Amino acid sequence: MFFNDYQGYWQEVIMGIVQEIYIAAIGGGPMQARPAVSVEAGRGIPGDRYYAETGTFSKQLAGLPDKEITLIEAEQIDAFNQAYDHAYNSGDFRRNLVTQGVDLNGLVGKHFSINGVNFRGVRLCEPCAHLATVLSADVVAGMVHKAGLRAEIVSNGELRRGDEIVYA
Repeated sequence: MFFNDYQGYWQEVIMGIVQEIYIAAIGGGPMQARPAVSVEAGRGIPGDRYYAETGTFSKQLAGLPDKEITLIEAEQIDAFNQAYDHAYNSGDFRRNLVTQGVDLNGLVGKHFSINGVNFRGVRLCEPCAHLATVLSADVVAGMVHKAGLRAEIVSNGELRRGDEIVYA
């Protein structure tokens, strides 16, 4: 979204940045950090388990746009680690993009962009029993409404660490 400042100029609203990028080749496989990835509208991230339809929840998410990409706030990971005395890294939460400085919950139903690639926030990416098995049981209660965002990829492009996240 752009806003009209006091001088009549349209300004882009920067919400935050992409801190980390992760993919996993297969469901349950290790998350691999990447400096950059390509994304495809309506499909996801080439090389990721949900693009290949081999993710843990691929059957349940088949045909839905919320399987395309997931995001999580670095600040929520840090708060969880501190509250529960854990030392999980950002890839342990199994989301594709780790953001900094953006309220992802506020993007449900909203459009945003990263490096010119357009997205639509679909729904919260709540913690599940699978993530609790991978990490610890307290992840479900500790990360409810804080575990990220599922988003639809609206246009093709490339994402890099450090890219700005802006209202579109």
